[in-house]
Amino acid sequence: MFTGLIEELGIVESVVKSEKSARITIKAKKVLEGVSLGDSICTNGVCLTVTSFDRGRFSVDVMAETMRRSNLRYFSSGDEVNLERALSLGHRLGGHIVSGHIDGIGIIEKYQQEDNAVWITIKTSSEILNYIVQKGSIAIDGVSLTVAYVDDEVFMVSIIPHTRDRTTLLGKKVGKEVNLECDMIGKYIEKLLAAKEESTVKKDIDLNFLDENGFL
Repeated sequence: MFTGLIEELGIVESVVKSEKSARITIKAKKVLEGVSLGDSICTNGVCLTVTSFDRGRFSVDVMAETMRRSNLRYFSSGDEVNLERALSLGHRLGGHIVSGHIDGIGIIEKYQQEDNAVWITIKTSSEILNYIVQKGSIAIDGVSLTVAYVDDEVFMVSIIPHTRDRTTLLGKKVGKEVNLECDMIGKYIEKLLAAKEESTVKKDIDLNFLDENGFL
């Protein structure tokens, strides 16, 4: 689990691609403090497992499914990436609960400056928009943000100077992809409601129903 509060900007050192997967090495400092093999590091919003490391870099293996569902497939040497270590008990949860499991991709449509903040308009699929609510939380490339506007095609967030300076978000060009993870609470509620509805339907099929419909 993560919070969506970026600790450090890492630099992609190398990307070794196989047919569908990849091994990525990233230069970093802060997220390597106290790191062990097998630890999780959220990289542009994707939970990845550390497979090797030294004092200035770490490597991860990225499977085909992750490459398909995220913008990690576009990584190349020199790219900046958002990094965050896993949440530890006893620390403040300043952002929101982020799993590091990407729901899908969004496309940056527009930037608009307003005083000290910058609005970002992002277009995404209707399936993802169903889980996005105004004033709710969303993780964009691993950054915890508050949704300020949403309709049937796009949603908008506002970036303050602190977030601008400590993340990659405003360094992306219009048309570029970002990783999206919706607030997991909505997904659990949907699952529970669907199970309850299915249970109710099953209970309605009793002996009287079967008799009335010619099954007895």
